[in-house]
Amino acid sequence: MSRSGVHVVEAHYDSAVDRLISSLRYQQFRWLYISNICFMFAMMAQFLVRSVLAYDLTDNNAFALGIVNFVVAIPMLIVSPLGGAVADRLDRRKLILFVQTAVIIDEALVFALLITDQLGFIHLLVLTGFLGVLFPFMMPARQAIIANVVGRQGLGNAMALQMGGMNFTRVVGPVVAGILISVVGIASTWAVALVLYGIGLTAMLRVRPSYPDEVEERRTVLGDIAYGFRYVWEHPPVRVLLVFGLVPTLLAMPFQTLLVVFAIDVWEVGESGLGILNAAAGIGGLIGSVYVAWDAESHQRLRRMMASIFAFGATLLLFSVSPWFLLALPLIFFADVFVTMFMVLNNTAIQVLIPDFVRGRVMSLLMMSFGLTPLGTVPMSWIAERYGAPFAVGLAAVLMVILAIVFYALSPSLRRLDTNTREAEVEFGALDRRGRRDGELTPAAK
Repeated sequence: MSRSGVHVVEAHYDSAVDRLISSLRYQQFRWLYISNICFMFAMMAQFLVRSVLAYDLTDNNAFALGIVNFVVAIPMLIVSPLGGAVADRLDRRKLILFVQTAVIIDEALVFALLITDQLGFIHLLVLTGFLGVLFPFMMPARQAIIANVVGRQGLGNAMALQMGGMNFTRVVGPVVAGILISVVGIASTWAVALVLYGIGLTAMLRVRPSYPDEVEERRTVLGDIAYGFRYVWEHPPVRVLLVFGLVPTLLAMPFQTLLVVFAIDVWEVGESGLGILNAAAGIGGLIGSVYVAWDAESHQRLRRMMASIFAFGATLLLFSVSPWFLLALPLIFFADVFVTMFMVLNNTAIQVLIPDFVRGRVMSLLMMSFGLTPLGTVPMSWIAERYGAPFAVGLAAVLMVILAIVFYALSPSLRRLDTNTREAEVEFGALDRRGRRDGELTPAAK
């Protein structure tokens, strides 16, 4: 029995490894995890391959790289609410299968034009823009289906493993793609990504149908979108977590775009140093996810969340003033450990707090918040140009810590986070079990 009066059941594990990978004991989550990792690995690799291809097609025009990323980001911001509403209406598994099939067709068209020497930059832009429209329909469903598969009690471990897998693909995917491009060329590397997409699609076929909870009042699609925004606004615990998550997203995370300035102008270690900095950051993110997965049963979410954002601010500030490259490496490693811990804890708490019938729409808003990261790069880049990159990053770190303190001081909902999530696990967990047939639940969800 917790201090709040909510009965909490603690799980017991045979070993630390069993505790770390507890969600992977269930076959349905294993298939989902394989599908997600294959998809993310191919997607992260393709970001690099697509940039190299755009650079080649435009005779080494650096501006083309920005345009390719722009045509993906803008549709993701605009279409995400619609994708979330659809994820709350349909079988989420079927939606993922349909959209991933469309992604494969889109990428296959690029491959066909590439191997026949018919691919132009405009073709690449149009087909990449179509991907930007497809992703918002699949990503909220991929996030929402995790709760359907593992249940509310297993969300902490499952979300951490998911984030760890994403960080792994973020680091390894582009590296493998770069090696393959140098060895077998762009076309063959593109073909490998298509195979990975196909494996991800095949694995998703093994996941059972996953319908959202029924609602008493059926609205139009626009009504569903509006209700998603209204639900967040009318539920302070969810609203404050979504807004609180924007603090590092808008203020501190854009520092990654300035790593090239630190590597070349501040420490003069060149492109190889930049690669090492990115690798250290990615490995730190992976370690942060692993730690949260191992400690997923802890109900002290608020303490860990606040500690991680303060530690992130401190290590980022030290990174910004570091006079030596070798000192900066462990600092950026730990900075990414702490920010990943914060993001996983924040996202998991949101998933625990919301009922299933609105999960897709809330996840789409979360996805939109990630898409806002490029907006933070504009003022940070302006400050870096005017006063230097170290000052810009240091200022962002200090402002982030100050805002975190303000959020904690002024938000009763944030201070009650642990009590709210424990109550939601009990209340919504019972509804989840009653709302689905036993055959559709993993042992964790039962």
